[in-house]
Amino acid sequence: MNDIKYEIKQHIAVISENSKGWRKELNLISWNNAAPKYDIRDWAPEHEKMGKGLTLTADEIVSLKQILSELEVN
Repeated sequence: MNDIKYEIKQHIAVISENSKGWRKELNLISWNNAAPKYDIRDWAPEHEKMGKGLTLTADEIVSLKQILSELEVN
């Protein structure tokens, strides 16, 4: 199995942190030397491990922003 290469180009925000120090983050990441995409996933404290996540293009982020702005949260 091939190693996945990644480079965090820009750390944007921490969404949450659990009791073990893992943080759900929004970052701009280049995967396998491709153009960077927005990425939401859990990271271990020093980014040495990662959980499953969601990768979005700039257009998808714009759509998500619009959807979230219209969302009514209790």
